[in-house]
Amino acid sequence: MAHKLDELQQKQLQQAEELLFSGPQEVGFAKELFMGKFLREAIFPYPVLSEAERRAGDAALAEVKSFVAAKIDPVRIDREADIPLETIRGLGTAGVLGATIATEFGGRGLSQQNYCRIMQVIGGHCAATAVFVNAHHSIGLRALHLFGTEAQKQTWMKPLARGEKIAAFALTEPEAGSDAANVQTTATPSADGKGFMMNGQKRYITNGGIAQVLTVMARTPDSKDPDGKVTAFLVTPDMPGFEVVEARMPKCGIRGTATARLAFKDMYVPKENILGPYGKGLRVALTVLDFGRTTFGASCTGAAKFCLQKAVEHANLRKQFGKTLGEFQLVKQKIAQAAANTFAMESATIHTAALIDRGAEDFMLETAMLKVFASDALWTIVNDTLQLYGGAGYFNDQPFERMMRDARINMIGEGANDVLRCFIGGVGLRHLGQEMLDISKHPWRVGLMRRPNPPIPVAHARLQPAVAQFSHQIAQFARQCQRVLIEHREDVVNQQYVLARLGDTAMELFVAGCVYSRMVSLLSSLNHSPQQLRRDLQAGILYMNSSHRRNAHRLAELADNDDAEETRTADAFLGSS
Repeated sequence: MAHKLDELQQKQLQQAEELLFSGPQEVGFAKELFMGKFLREAIFPYPVLSEAERRAGDAALAEVKSFVAAKIDPVRIDREADIPLETIRGLGTAGVLGATIATEFGGRGLSQQNYCRIMQVIGGHCAATAVFVNAHHSIGLRALHLFGTEAQKQTWMKPLARGEKIAAFALTEPEAGSDAANVQTTATPSADGKGFMMNGQKRYITNGGIAQVLTVMARTPDSKDPDGKVTAFLVTPDMPGFEVVEARMPKCGIRGTATARLAFKDMYVPKENILGPYGKGLRVALTVLDFGRTTFGASCTGAAKFCLQKAVEHANLRKQFGKTLGEFQLVKQKIAQAAANTFAMESATIHTAALIDRGAEDFMLETAMLKVFASDALWTIVNDTLQLYGGAGYFNDQPFERMMRDARINMIGEGANDVLRCFIGGVGLRHLGQEMLDISKHPWRVGLMRRPNPPIPVAHARLQPAVAQFSHQIAQFARQCQRVLIEHREDVVNQQYVLARLGDTAMELFVAGCVYSRMVSLLSSLNHSPQQLRRDLQAGILYMNSSHRRNAHRLAELADNDDAEETRTADAFLGSS
């Protein structure tokens, strides 16, 4: 039975409305899925680089591949828990650390799609280095690039883009992880009105102890809100009161990254160091996280490609019971699913990167979906690859135990996956709920709630079965979303079992749309060998069929599940009544 939201939840919803929905609300493919629509102009044509962009990307890629092979030793980085300074400087020289930054600021001026191509290479070679680059460029330097004043850019952009200085992004603290709005670090205006006194602490900050420029989130006073509003500041470690409490926190994986604990004790920050609008720090954070999640997808894709290649090689060489491993069905199953999911990861990454390149206003759902899907898929692919290698995979003369440790952070960093699942479901339902509210005020429009199968163009007869079931499932999903809103109304925000299922379903429908768009593009392209075309089409069709089956199970579970028993069991162990 639905119940009213308490005062705290009402305030949190109000904050979310202001933060997430006060800016431009562009209609996009992911949002329209909740309405039962296939927005073909948002998914077709599949992104293709211009000839000039392709040449620029190819040149950068060749340089990065050469540098990565010669200068990045992932075994040493993991063993010594350090990325050598000469490696960092080399990444700067190779243009990686300022890949998308304009040349006037010392960058390489590449598109997001080309940057993702680079991050695939790095992510497939060394996850720690990929995370270091992502923290520096995608969420550190990118914040300055997007929100900095001209004076701020002139001061810091060039040395950061060239790798002469390192950037970090400091949001997380003891009470603010996935609950980003709960920042407790404060920045109080100084007596002379020329700056702020910052007090608080941050933890789990990648590059935090080695960075020369940090974007720090702190709570500032606001006349309309007694709790204040979060503001972003540019901070340098030479400011009195800046303390590196722990420069390198020991951790499970990505050991080469310097993950720090920081403290600020009456640290004076000039008001000129405010980054972006006063009181809009969370908007700064969410914006750059969209970029970071996109490159997360690229890094995971690179690692998945590496695992798939190694799994195929091993399955063709290793013999057991008189057969190669590749002749056994359960081995085929692992390789097939790895191939399908890797193809899907890359398809969604390129589509999302292209949204950034063409200046889309709103792609937070797509980036969240990509991050969850890619990180979950990579975890399975690494685990399955290690399993194919058997005992040999468990020992550290093979890379898979390291990759398994490294891959685990992907499901936590830049938004914990379970939180993002509910976020995806909640944002999508809000979009649908607004339409349903409008229909309730205009009853003659009630026919819009029928949600028939959306028309989807079929490029080739071979794709017809997958397209037909895809169209049917989009409509089925939208009807279930309507039913959920009618049943739970505003209390849907508390229905995490439901939100997660709907979020996962929408996520796989989005990825399937990217896969289908890519397959249509492949069928019209002359740039693929027959063997590669056959492999890609087969992987794409398998992904669409497998995701359809997974989604059918999720939608069925909305009505037939063990949610109540799971709650009762958990409460029995948690001590709840």
